[in-house]
Amino acid sequence: MRIPKFASKLVILKKLLSVLSFAGLAGTISLMSSCNWFKDTPEVGLVLSKYFNNKLYKDFDTGAYNAVFLKHLDSFGKVLSYPKATAAFYRANDLQPVLVTRFFVGGGLDTLESYIGKSGSHGFNADMFRYKMLGKVLEALKANNFKKIDEVYPLVADLELNAAQALTKYHNYIYYGAVNPRSFFSRYYVRVERPDSTSVTRLLNVKDLPELLQRIQPKGADYTFFQRELAGLIKNGQPRDSALYKAMLVNMERSRWKIPDLGKEYVEVNIPDFSLTWFKGKDTVTHMKVCVGGRREADYAEKIRLYMETKKLDDKPKNHETPVLLSKFNSIQANPIWNIPVSIARSEIYYQALKDPFYLSNNNIQVYYNGRLVADPDTIEWSRYPREKLPFQFKQGSGEGNALGKFKFVFESGSSIYLHDTNNKSAFKKANRAISHGCVRVEDPLDFARNLVRDDYQYDDLRMEVNLPPVDTTRMEVFRRKLARKADTTQVYTLKPKWFGVKKDVSILINYRTAWVQNGGLQLRPDVYGLDEALWEAVRKFI
Repeated sequence: MRIPKFASKLVILKKLLSVLSFAGLAGTISLMSSCNWFKDTPEVGLVLSKYFNNKLYKDFDTGAYNAVFLKHLDSFGKVLSYPKATAAFYRANDLQPVLVTRFFVGGGLDTLESYIGKSGSHGFNADMFRYKMLGKVLEALKANNFKKIDEVYPLVADLELNAAQALTKYHNYIYYGAVNPRSFFSRYYVRVERPDSTSVTRLLNVKDLPELLQRIQPKGADYTFFQRELAGLIKNGQPRDSALYKAMLVNMERSRWKIPDLGKEYVEVNIPDFSLTWFKGKDTVTHMKVCVGGRREADYAEKIRLYMETKKLDDKPKNHETPVLLSKFNSIQANPIWNIPVSIARSEIYYQALKDPFYLSNNNIQVYYNGRLVADPDTIEWSRYPREKLPFQFKQGSGEGNALGKFKFVFESGSSIYLHDTNNKSAFKKANRAISHGCVRVEDPLDFARNLVRDDYQYDDLRMEVNLPPVDTTRMEVFRRKLARKADTTQVYTLKPKWFGVKKDVSILINYRTAWVQNGGLQLRPDVYGLDEALWEAVRKFI
């Protein structure tokens, strides 16, 4: 019967103990320990021993290395992007140098160093990702110039932790972006994907490092165009604070943000371009002008601080900027009612009613007090009510003159934002169309509705609801009866809103992009809300 290796050593140990005195026992155990009788060489030792053809690495002692690694891990605490997650990963892996073991031999760590060395093409300074330190410890291990195995432990620990941090930070900045827009911007409501402790653990457990590094490189047409443009700017000595340099870097950063899947059919409103584009696959369904929210007042931050102290509405600065958001359309409201927001009621409606007692009735605006309709709002003595504590609510009825026009396109937003028609068509002739209270006015609401409804029959229903003839001429008699009923003076007819369902899974993305590629050329737009400048201040420290 074959005796296991470990068992055979025990037999020898018993024989030794039987012939050695008690005084010599400690020396015997010390001898066996130095001879590694009970120790298997860890994988990293075997890998390095084979690679360098050097038996020294077979003396790699796990216990001795672990003690050194823990000290290095503690000293790296302020360096690591995710110290708790990183420490947990290594404890789960018995403190072993996972990245060195897997990727030193075969060039994986060299590939990491190479990618980091090209960080400038993404607008980043390579030293943000420990480029010099990673190269230094890599070269030191490659030199294979060690006399004692104890000299190897601190170098392997340094290489492991530098590689872990370099990989983590490089991956996260390139793949997710350096800035979290949801925490950086006050009106950014898209739930972008961001790294967390789980993703860091998954990253450090990577099996094919070169493949991962290649896969995370942004490959969108806009991004690669920006990279080429940036390379040209750098080559020509363009100042970093030039407008074009800034535009490239901030829009590259935006391109890195991981927006959820938009689906096969979606609508994108680009705020700086004052435009709306409907995409279906690779095709453009329609494109039109839009009006968006007006820019916040100058010195907004200072004024809002003052308002927070005084609580006086006269001190409250205006901020009508349209937020960046992502949602799905759920309905169309024809002949909509406008539920006038409290902010508009206090800042505009109140003053109009104060100046002209007939303003409300002339503009089809109903007034409510404690949820009840006020029968004759023209008799309200507005001067008796301070606008800070205005006890009334306001609604503008359906029909001509309604600020929302004939259509409202509804989606969940959490911020009372929607797309709508307008009774002020002249606004679309302006170059700067940042003029609304925050919602998005569309230039051709009928065309937009045609694309959003489920079918042609429903589209004709919608048309007839706003006094337009159906496309299907076989339904003209129905249309004529509808018009006759509305025109019948012997009957009281009240125009009311009507809801229409829409196609499923049509996303709406309200976005903010000041640069993109179109027909092979670079398109640039003014930074209407100053968001580029704010983002530039955040990313400039990374270049």
